[in-house]
Amino acid sequence: MSDASDLNVTPLNALHHDLGARMVPFAGYEMPVQYPLGVMKEHLHCRARAGLFDVSHMGQVILRAPGGYPHVAAAMEALVPVDLLGLGAMRQRYGVFTNEDGGILDDLMLANRDDHMFAVVNAACKADDVAHMRANLPGVEVEEVADRALLALQGPAAEGVLAAMLPGVAQMRFMDVAVLPSDHGELWISRSGYTGEDGFEISVAGDQAEPLARALLAHEDVEPIGLGARDSLRLEAGLCLYGHDIDTTTSPVEARLSWAIQKVRRASGARAGGFPGAARILRELTDGAPRARVGLRPEGRAPMREGTPIFADEEAGEPVGHVTSGAFGPTVQAPVSMGYVPRALADTGTTVWGEVRGRRMAATVTALPFIPANFKR
Repeated sequence: MSDASDLNVTPLNALHHDLGARMVPFAGYEMPVQYPLGVMKEHLHCRARAGLFDVSHMGQVILRAPGGYPHVAAAMEALVPVDLLGLGAMRQRYGVFTNEDGGILDDLMLANRDDHMFAVVNAACKADDVAHMRANLPGVEVEEVADRALLALQGPAAEGVLAAMLPGVAQMRFMDVAVLPSDHGELWISRSGYTGEDGFEISVAGDQAEPLARALLAHEDVEPIGLGARDSLRLEAGLCLYGHDIDTTTSPVEARLSWAIQKVRRASGARAGGFPGAARILRELTDGAPRARVGLRPEGRAPMREGTPIFADEEAGEPVGHVTSGAFGPTVQAPVSMGYVPRALADTGTTVWGEVRGRRMAATVTALPFIPANFKR
């Protein structure tokens, strides 16, 4: 574990301490894992009203080229199996960087901001991602944004809270992006998030991050939410965490992210392939992958956490897979897990067995997500 003096801090670090957060090292930053409300209540509050998350540790990147967005999109399509040339202005898409073996280097958000592209990448991968883009996007200027914070306001009350400050956000749909003036300077907003709830991600100048956060927290519906509840929220929503549920050993098809690969990039599409690992990924899209990420509902109340081996039956000698994320789901009031199993065991309703502290426990393969998504379509 890193010494606190070695860790980076976000522009909201002082606010976290003022709010009584318990701070932990995460991806090279000192980050809040929970506040005095506690992980369970933070989770449930976000599902019922609205939670404010500091996600400033993530990487914000602007990509420009003399040919504008179309030049950047065409170049970026050589790195991701995503239709970016067909992405409408002021819209964004989820994507993955792939390697030559068809594994995932990182997952990220990619936005068409009219004359340039805006990307948000994971904290632990951002240095590698920026280097990857600079090395492989000829004619594209890759600028890592270092002077802005990133907040996420998530939950059913998020629209009402933010629209009281910025009325224009009420008209935004899921995955719309906007650049709006405010009392806290220019805000870069997307209607997205990683909780399964409606909400927004808000990029703000670093020196305005704390005033904006305090203004949002002044609303009776908003509570600060730490990394603990962020993890249980995204797990219930069936969303992958890079380095756990997806990594360089998993393909997008195995990870059941095929929905993120548009038809135009598939085998019969107008711009088929052309991205790293295309041979494997296109083959798996057609023929299926040998294993699949699945939801798991363990029997009883004990969670099957990350690393739990999965067996085909109670007496099997060798595991056939493993759990990649697992916790108690406060919304569903039961343990929930995700993991990889062979394709033959991936059908909903199949019983598999996890080994927890030397005991085999049954778990049922379950459709993802564990809770319905509440995005504004």
